[in-house]
Amino acid sequence: MRVTPSEFEQGYRIFQSKDPRDAMYKTATFVVEHFWGRPREMADGIGVILLTWNQALYRYGTFDFEILEEVLRNNMDVFEEFRIRNILTLTDADKPIIEQLFQLLLDALRIKEGKRKDYKSPVAVAKALHLLAPAFFPLWDDKISKGYNCRYSHHPAQQYLSFAFKMQTLAGELHHLVPPDCGRTFLKLIDEYNFAKYTRNWI
Repeated sequence: MRVTPSEFEQGYRIFQSKDPRDAMYKTATFVVEHFWGRPREMADGIGVILLTWNQALYRYGTFDFEILEEVLRNNMDVFEEFRIRNILTLTDADKPIIEQLFQLLLDALRIKEGKRKDYKSPVAVAKALHLLAPAFFPLWDDKISKGYNCRYSHHPAQQYLSFAFKMQTLAGELHHLVPPDCGRTFLKLIDEYNFAKYTRNWI
């Protein structure tokens, strides 16, 4: 998937013109950073953000905050390691633990009650992973995943890894174009581009 520097910039600039405050993302990253190392508060913070960010899904029912807290508590050391890395450091050796974390969060964030009980969202998982390690884990949604031929209806963890390696390739080509004072990681900017191109068809 080839993205030219001009197209990359056009995409994220259009996104920023449509949502100049980006309030939800700023709030989400602040909450996780503020409560980092405190699994209960992190789970509360991530949970509230996801319930708002993914309102289209979670209006049918919430997930179990205690299960999310347990996943965070049991894997805090791993999340710590990923938090200080960026997407350019992703290797095949990371695949098993990323698949494991993805599946743990997929189960933790499933709807716990109501007519869509046990429904699982690979999009919510990617959002949680990204909040935990913003420079390492990419964001996606249904249309973005399809745009990169990484449809997650089957084997979502493996498809997410495939998507992550594609984002790594783009990072290798484009990360030097991230404005130094923009306050965003490359993965945030490429998500803005992807959202503009695939989710909204703005470009």
